[in-house]
Amino acid sequence: MRAARYILAGAALCIGTAAFAQKNPTNNNAYRYRWKDPSGQSYFSDSLTSEAMKAGYDVVNAQGTVVHHVDRQLTADERAAAKRIADQKAAADQARQQKQREDAQVLNAYPTEADFTAAKNAELDNFEQAARTTRLNLQGQEKALADLLNRAGDLERAKQPVPKYLTDRITDQRNTVAALRATLQRQQDAKEAARVGTEAQLRHYRELKAADTANPGR
Repeated sequence: MRAARYILAGAALCIGTAAFAQKNPTNNNAYRYRWKDPSGQSYFSDSLTSEAMKAGYDVVNAQGTVVHHVDRQLTADERAAAKRIADQKAAADQARQQKQREDAQVLNAYPTEADFTAAKNAELDNFEQAARTTRLNLQGQEKALADLLNRAGDLERAKQPVPKYLTDRITDQRNTVAALRATLQRQQDAKEAARVGTEAQLRHYRELKAADTANPGR
């Protein structure tokens, strides 16, 4: 009987120790590491190996349940690619937020479509006024060039040499006229681009206004 009691007591002690090892997370034997190689083969280890860190691993308890997962280490190229993606997303978010602020400013600045249209027409008028000024200047410079050319032509018809100062002035005047013509073309192109842009902006304004009317508390 005494021997039987000793056997039962010893068995109870072993069971209690095993249960403590399973429940106590500080017990090194209660947890293992599991990972897979590129072919899908699973591996287990009582200690964390470099292979497991490279592949990514699961922390598994004594019952075989995954209690935590750690992703694999990224390569330098993968880290660089992840950073690029994160930077692109941050830039896109920043641009979107900036656009939202600009849209809100437009609605605040132009309460009605009439206000918006009047402001845009004023901008187009500014382009036209600049082009008109250049056009008048160009007409004057073209007349001055024509006068110089007529003087040179009169000398040539009279069989007289055209003096160097006159040919130099003709060259300078031609350059002035060419520059003004280029300036006028740029101004006309800018006005046309502004006109097309105004049409697109008006469509966008109408969309903003409709959305704001539909969601006044936004």
